[in-house]
Amino acid sequence: MTDKNKRLSSISVFFPCYNDAGTIASLVISAFKTLRSLTDDYEVIVVDDASKDFSREILEELKTHYKNLKVIYHTQNKGYGGALRSGFAHATKDFVFYTDGDGQYDPRELALLAPEMVDGVDIVNGYKIQRHDPFYRIILGKIYYIVVKNLFRLKVRDVDCDFRLIRREVFDKIELESDDGAICVEMVKKLQNAGFVFKEVPVNHYHRVCGRSQVFVVNRVVKGGITVLKLWWKICLKPFLARKNLIR
Repeated sequence: MTDKNKRLSSISVFFPCYNDAGTIASLVISAFKTLRSLTDDYEVIVVDDASKDFSREILEELKTHYKNLKVIYHTQNKGYGGALRSGFAHATKDFVFYTDGDGQYDPRELALLAPEMVDGVDIVNGYKIQRHDPFYRIILGKIYYIVVKNLFRLKVRDVDCDFRLIRREVFDKIELESDDGAICVEMVKKLQNAGFVFKEVPVNHYHRVCGRSQVFVVNRVVKGGITVLKLWWKICLKPFLARKNLIR
């Protein structure tokens, strides 16, 4: 049973940002408004992954209004995985929540996840009620889910829903290495293998209003497929073969 009035001890909220000038300000403001109802100890972090638009100017302006806003600037683009790893590394509070900077998720729905973070739960993982994307992204997303779910034997229903509340201490037990979107599979698999407990909560997913996805470009899809296979070899097949003494 969850306590709808439960307040978190402290929380870091972060957004990876790449050319999200059209959405990042509203997300940051929404995050601050939501956090006030959830805890007295919070920070908001934006990881700007070398944006080429005017995201930096917007973030610098926001810093003058919000003292608890921390902005991390990458001088070179490190990829989605690199941005997430920076966010986790700079988070200082007991809990960490992240979602994307493109506005396809509503930070106010963090209020739906927080009550589910009870004793015995380590990760509250959102899953999309309905995906609002172009049809080809929906089809590719379903194929991707089926492939990675079976390859990695994942138990969550929506591995690529980047709307997660996590106990920061779990990162003392796992280390993330991916620089691209495969980090979501890597993270969920490693958390699952380490025995951490997931709770899943339905969240809304919205149409992209600004910019374009960096994921579903043909060369990125091919590169991403190769990366996923390499990840599967490294964290699934290779350890299995080693346990069977088939490789060293």
